[in-house]
Amino acid sequence: MRLRPMIPLSILDLVRVTQQSDARTALNNARDVARHAERWGYNRIWIAEHHNMAGIASAATSLVIGHIAEGTSRIRVGAGGIMLPNHAPYVIAEQFGTLARLYPGRIDLGLGRAPGTDQLTLRALRRAPEASDQFPQDVLELQAWFAPAGPDQRIVAVPAAGTEVPLWILGSSAFGAALAGELGLPYAFASHFAPEHLLQALAIYRSRFKPSEQLEKPYAMVGVNIIAAETDAEARRLATTQQMSFADLVTGQRELSKPPIDDIETYWSGAQKDHARRMLARSIVGSPATIRDGIEALVTETGADELIIVSDVFDHAARLRSLELIAGAWGIAA
Repeated sequence: MRLRPMIPLSILDLVRVTQQSDARTALNNARDVARHAERWGYNRIWIAEHHNMAGIASAATSLVIGHIAEGTSRIRVGAGGIMLPNHAPYVIAEQFGTLARLYPGRIDLGLGRAPGTDQLTLRALRRAPEASDQFPQDVLELQAWFAPAGPDQRIVAVPAAGTEVPLWILGSSAFGAALAGELGLPYAFASHFAPEHLLQALAIYRSRFKPSEQLEKPYAMVGVNIIAAETDAEARRLATTQQMSFADLVTGQRELSKPPIDDIETYWSGAQKDHARRMLARSIVGSPATIRDGIEALVTETGADELIIVSDVFDHAARLRSLELIAGAWGIAA
């Protein structure tokens, strides 16, 4: 018996390029995931901004969102997120205002202050070293560009003005939690790769929350890795693709997504294993029964209002099946 009311499930798509695909295939696969997710009852699908990563094809995030939104009709589509210090808020307003005009009522804009890349690439992006210090002010500026233009306003973000695109604050630490609370915005915590401070961040967000025009009460979405298959053993095998990706981070590798292997212990060193297990500590991997119990436990522990799922599976068909099983296990499927 479910202990808490059913909450929505959403998807964070990494737009993975695999050893057996290319960027175009990854982009079309993301659109296909969204089509299926819409039918299976998922609430939203988000795309994240990453740069200089051969295995991720979502660098031009707003374009990818448009590609996905054009192939769907109901599901919300958005950024999870735009790394705002990489950009002028005015330009982001123009981009997401355009998306909001094309796909009204369906566009979300999650904002992060991390670079989403390495230090060398930051220089190519022309990002100033101190840009992240201006993040709170940039969020407020962006919010103002989406508001209706005033009668004497000399600079207007066309066509963004008046679209009121909903903003989210993303985070993996106390900083984003406090900011989201102070601004009265929904908050998404990245426990799919930084689970250590999850409960602390949620507590800070809720305690600091001040109602705003966008949001009357706190709304917290929790990121979580979930991989489902018909059996626990098969799900664990599928999960080795993600485990290898996290292990590679220790040695600075940013390779294409690898096919699953039978024994992950043959792949990683002790240091890689420790690093990957810390980052993946909140993962839920298994059969539908295991998934249902894992989601129930996470929702009960965190009080999350929504979960956003990373189901990082190498084979596209197997990934679709994973997401279908998750929807069925939690009961959101139509």
